[in-house]
Amino acid sequence: MSPRTQPGRTRERIYQYVRKQLQMGQPPTVREVQHAFGFRAVQTAREHLERLVKEGLLAKRPGKARGYCLPAGKQDGPPPVLIPLLGHVQAGNLNAAIEHPESYLPANARSADKLFALRVRGESMLGAGILPNDIVIVHSQPTAENGEIVVALVDDEATVKRLRLRRNRIELHPENPDFEPILPPPDRCSILGKVTEVRRFIDSPAN
Repeated sequence: MSPRTQPGRTRERIYQYVRKQLQMGQPPTVREVQHAFGFRAVQTAREHLERLVKEGLLAKRPGKARGYCLPAGKQDGPPPVLIPLLGHVQAGNLNAAIEHPESYLPANARSADKLFALRVRGESMLGAGILPNDIVIVHSQPTAENGEIVVALVDDEATVKRLRLRRNRIELHPENPDFEPILPPPDRCSILGKVTEVRRFIDSPAN
């Protein structure tokens, strides 16, 4: 097998890649590892990852597509919890969206019960440093304080805006002068939660 990379060397590169992705808050799937290293079969990536688990370099949460993590003792702090990443929330059914998430993200929190993540669409919050395709971490709650950034459901569309309370009425304000505030009737708007964190990922190939 002479001109090819030795399995141990490849496995070390995979470990460093997975570790870096975990530190960025984006645990990779087996298929993402396959694509990053150009393996012809997904099984090759899976075998390397399972070997890393056996060697104690990685741990795996069963039943999770993004379940690989650093084992206890190889982390700088307590192990992160996994929170659901929602691509879209429809018709006010947040619970259904959480039960069928796009994927999961790690978060440094005691519990994932009140947290979810949402991928941002559009440019209405540029002034707050929230860009298209950013991911916001949200604490699920039905109310928020005036001036906080929230995820609200207007009709059947989730939106990220700054909350303004005017005479007990909800106003959703953008952070971009190209967009108008949303002034929904009370029966067509509900608060899904408060934004507590913004994440942005820049993918790069493993070398």
